[in-house]
Amino acid sequence: MWQLSQYGGPDFSSHGISLLNGWLPLAAQIIAGLVLLAAIGRRDRRWFTWCLPILALCAGMTVVLFQRYVSGHGLASDPAPSALWIWIGVTAAAVGLVALGWRGSRWSRRGLCALAVPLSLLCVGVSLNDWVGYFPTVTEAWSQLTAGPLPDEVDAADLAGLAGTGATMTTGRLVGVTIPATTSHFTHREEYVYLPPAWFTPSRARLPVLMMISGEFNTPADWIRVGNAVQIEDDFAAHHQGQAPVVVFVDSGGSFNNDTECVNGPRGNVADYLTKDVPTYLESQFQVATESVHWGIVGWSAGGTCALDLTVMHPELFGTFEDIAGDLGPNVGDKATTIANLYGGDARAWANFDPLTVLAAHAPYPNTAGWFENSSGTGFGGQVWRGGGPGAGPGGGPRGGGHPGGPGDLGNRPGGTAGYGGRPDGRDAPGAEPAAATQLCTAARAKAIECTLHTQDGRHSWQFASTAFSDALPWLASRLGLPAAGGSATQQPGQSVASSAIAGGQPH
Repeated sequence: MWQLSQYGGPDFSSHGISLLNGWLPLAAQIIAGLVLLAAIGRRDRRWFTWCLPILALCAGMTVVLFQRYVSGHGLASDPAPSALWIWIGVTAAAVGLVALGWRGSRWSRRGLCALAVPLSLLCVGVSLNDWVGYFPTVTEAWSQLTAGPLPDEVDAADLAGLAGTGATMTTGRLVGVTIPATTSHFTHREEYVYLPPAWFTPSRARLPVLMMISGEFNTPADWIRVGNAVQIEDDFAAHHQGQAPVVVFVDSGGSFNNDTECVNGPRGNVADYLTKDVPTYLESQFQVATESVHWGIVGWSAGGTCALDLTVMHPELFGTFEDIAGDLGPNVGDKATTIANLYGGDARAWANFDPLTVLAAHAPYPNTAGWFENSSGTGFGGQVWRGGGPGAGPGGGPRGGGHPGGPGDLGNRPGGTAGYGGRPDGRDAPGAEPAAATQLCTAARAKAIECTLHTQDGRHSWQFASTAFSDALPWLASRLGLPAAGGSATQQPGQSVASSAIAGGQPH
């Protein structure tokens, strides 16, 4: 069971039938296995002699191909659960069974063979969802897959009629926006802006802004639907006289499977979009604060990498960030793969967007602070963290991991081995995200950036990200200058904070 945080951290175990644990995932796998066994059934020895080895070979080759694809493209963070690879292999075997066992079989057996394929695919989906926590319950899955209404959502045309009603509002409002990509020309999907009740009050002050960025394989609504961010903001506003930051839920990919890492490159000029087009639009359309001290970024997984990177690259725009389980730097695999695929072969572009390189060359930052949050490696209820999902990198911890020498240096990290992550295959061991946060915080403090390191129980999933945002929101609001937020950052219930010597206590 997930703990409740003060500002809307949800109990994901109480909103319908769970898809992350309990009877339903287990039942689906048992049924799929029984159907497949029934489809094989009794056959002659000759069939078992030549068909089963072929099915086993198909299953093994399919698993190897999927693993190589995920690793080669940097599509995942920590090792996938064994169940995912098992069910991918079973699905391939089920497809092969249809092809090899159809001819000469009774229609009843043919039906079982055909049924085994979708049931096995369902189990692949169940295992994948258990890895990433994208659909906590059947209700949430149905709502997302059918594109149900978002919480607090209104049409842009309704905003004018709500002016002056903020004092009576119990929740904020969410509006879909189409932000012109005038500078970047980045093709993106519809995005969303959350406006707290205070935005609708007469003669309101210009409110601060939080930019929210999802992980890899994302939609702009993920922080809303899965990360519970609107509910967290509403609960915070209810405790602070209707005041909360304005939040823009941005599109960092343009499509579900386009991992841009928020850089400029062949996959889109996303950095220009987020640092030029989005702020200009928010300031003109919603009359928000314009100074960097009133702008912050929150990112989860690959989005956490974006949050840190954009802040250290553009302190004139952003003064505060929360990096939730981010990487050491933008990457889509090992360093060579990253330079080739993310930057079109331009090694200088890699250095321009590498946060450690940027920090090393930058003057001290006058008023910047960051909050790093990572999993302790143990799931709630004492479960061992089996690894994260897409949004960070292959093989455990950050996609990529270690950091080569200096600007443009394509060599190895001192004391490490070949590969961006300090291993020949460019991958790090599980738990490298906290190590990356420690290294980044050390480099940041050397440039006068205040930062703290935080941990919580859980694994690399959206439920972890939601709780991390809820824990940090009071500190974020205070940093951004929200009058009702009070002065200092405080630890919230359910939060475990690890502040080593490099963290230097709470940011201020």
